[in-house]
Amino acid sequence: MEQHVFQLLEAINKNAHLNQKKMAELCGISIGKVNYLIHDLMKDGYLFSEKKGRNMRYFLTEKGIQFLQNGIEEFHQKKVNIHQEQITEIKQAVILAAGQRKDFSKPAGLMTFDGIPLLKRNIDILQESGINHIVIVTGYKKEAFHELPEFSQFQFVHNPKYKWTGSMASLALAHEYISEDFLLIEDDILIEERAIKELLSYPQRDTILITNESGSGDEAFVEIRNGYVYKVSKDIHQFNHVDGEMVGISKLSYEVFSKMVAEFKEYNKNPYMNYEYMLLDVARHYNIGYLKMHNLVWGEIDSQQDYEVITNKTYQILKRKEAEYRENQIKSYLIEALDVDYEDIHEIQPFGGMTNKNFKVTIKNKEYVLRIPGNGTEKMINRKEEKINSSIASELGIDTDLIYFNEETGVKISELIPNPETLNPKTAKRQDYMVLTTAVLRKLHHSGAQMANEFNVFEKITEYEELMKAAGGTPYPHFDEVRAKVMALKEIYQNMNIELAPCHNDLVPENLVKSGQDKMYLIDWEYAGMNDPMWDVAAHSLECDFTPEDEELFLSLYLQTNDIPLEIQQRVIMNKIFQDFLWSIWTIIKEAKGDDFGTYGIDRFNRARQNVNHEWIRGMMYEIKK
Repeated sequence: MEQHVFQLLEAINKNAHLNQKKMAELCGISIGKVNYLIHDLMKDGYLFSEKKGRNMRYFLTEKGIQFLQNGIEEFHQKKVNIHQEQITEIKQAVILAAGQRKDFSKPAGLMTFDGIPLLKRNIDILQESGINHIVIVTGYKKEAFHELPEFSQFQFVHNPKYKWTGSMASLALAHEYISEDFLLIEDDILIEERAIKELLSYPQRDTILITNESGSGDEAFVEIRNGYVYKVSKDIHQFNHVDGEMVGISKLSYEVFSKMVAEFKEYNKNPYMNYEYMLLDVARHYNIGYLKMHNLVWGEIDSQQDYEVITNKTYQILKRKEAEYRENQIKSYLIEALDVDYEDIHEIQPFGGMTNKNFKVTIKNKEYVLRIPGNGTEKMINRKEEKINSSIASELGIDTDLIYFNEETGVKISELIPNPETLNPKTAKRQDYMVLTTAVLRKLHHSGAQMANEFNVFEKITEYEELMKAAGGTPYPHFDEVRAKVMALKEIYQNMNIELAPCHNDLVPENLVKSGQDKMYLIDWEYAGMNDPMWDVAAHSLECDFTPEDEELFLSLYLQTNDIPLEIQQRVIMNKIFQDFLWSIWTIIKEAKGDDFGTYGIDRFNRARQNVNHEWIRGMMYEIKK
């Protein structure tokens, strides 16, 4: 009913000469209802009338005008909820790095802190958070970005008109490279990593990050109304009240971004438009949220003076705060897992780990190892299987006691090996160390234990290829050629009727830790499962760069005979090929997610390509063709 009242008052306000029939048409209601409403509105003091000739004229009283005004204001406060689905995981980011600062001879994002470019620091934080599809919009001195090899994996878009355009023109250039929600960050922002991580996890898809006013003199002030962004401007005179300052990092949904770009391309005649104001234009119709973080350590590098202040003061505070934040994070894992007090944790030291982050921690004078899984491992590792397999290793006495294992997060705590000496490719070749290593493998392989899963290399290859495509990884040259030969070996290998046994499947020397004179431990069971025992032998030979003589000695110690069957030797070379091919794909995936393994992946791939031409392999292929 109130809607019809509002419509009727609005129609009368625009034209006092309307008769009741025309009012009914305009409001979409019957003449009888119009007559009824007018009677009540006049009785309640919203309308008065006067007769002129044969016609009746209606006018709004002051009370009626106020009611109409309030209704119009309420209507304009209403906005469309553009999203039907919940928050999505952010995997993409756009970095705006086109602008020129007159005080710098290079882009602001390439200014360094502790020798590390600001842009690299921010990208490291993004990748740690699982964001690997990164678009960098350049302008001033674009070639400077390409001089840094660690940026080669990212998508660069150049704004040739950066001198004469604002940030919205740069952002619009990234549109064709963005396909989902993303994080938008300006290249000159130094900020605590927790700010980026909290923004990513904030439960609203369109959110700008704001904080307390900095007093820098270049603030983008923000006013909030009804829980959403209402106004953004650098002119404080436009505000009834200021709720914070925009930092320069925002989370945008693909839908809102597309509307920003469409409006910019269709209506904008001002090339100097900045993205904040285009976002505000969209906010007239759609709700744009905010996350306000108090006491945030951050800075914007617009001048040499900014850079000096941030280097000498802000960055030093930020380092201390982040170190404390990371320590508190690690301690929170330990407190939750072991039910200890904060004061019980005395020491935290990082060490080792190619895939994960490992820490030596001291709690109540007892030493443990905390394992925090690395970025992207959740899709490559089944943690429930790992927990079962790790428990088997502990029960066999070939790994230390498993104290805690979280199947959801992959966080693991185990006892620290006493007097540890981690093997390396050189020490692994010592005969006395080989004796200990082969004894551990025999104990594992002959235990009769049933692990939670089967490690099927051919299924893993298919699985990793799908992950490689999803991560946007690029296969090495000749990939299809090598893959075809690997698959041709599959039939030969599977016809050998190999009896599967519990295997470690990742026998790098660093996963073997000697304790004292005669004890060897085998650690890190992420890839464990039922497999051909020769997989472990082949893996150790590859990872330690065994010579043919080293490998012969290792096999004779493992088999406890100098008479090594031909089939065993063939299984070893085939497993080497399978592993090199599989782990080369693994490297492509990891590097697509931001890790850097140097030449590790291509070296393994090239070795697989070489070994598929081994004389035994060629001979077996020939027999199959016949």
